[in-house]
Amino acid sequence: MPYTQDIVDELNMLVRYKLDTTQEGIQVHKTEAAPAIVAATKRLYDKGLTTEEDGGYLTHLGHEAAEQAQTLLDVLHP
Repeated sequence: MPYTQDIVDELNMLVRYKLDTTQEGIQVHKTEAAPAIVAATKRLYDKGLTTEEDGGYLTHLGHEAAEQAQTLLDVLHP
């Protein structure tokens, strides 16, 4: 199954998190961010990967997903 644009947007959000600390989160401002980013951030929350609808912190599952997303990006990036 190929990646959909929604999945790509979610992966792009996950790789924005700093993985070396659990004390730093992300906040997506609905009035400033693109609608696709706002929607991706909410989907991550709905999937249990973040603590808040507008970003927040990564959950344990979210941290694992972000690590895997970053690893994939590192492998594919020239």
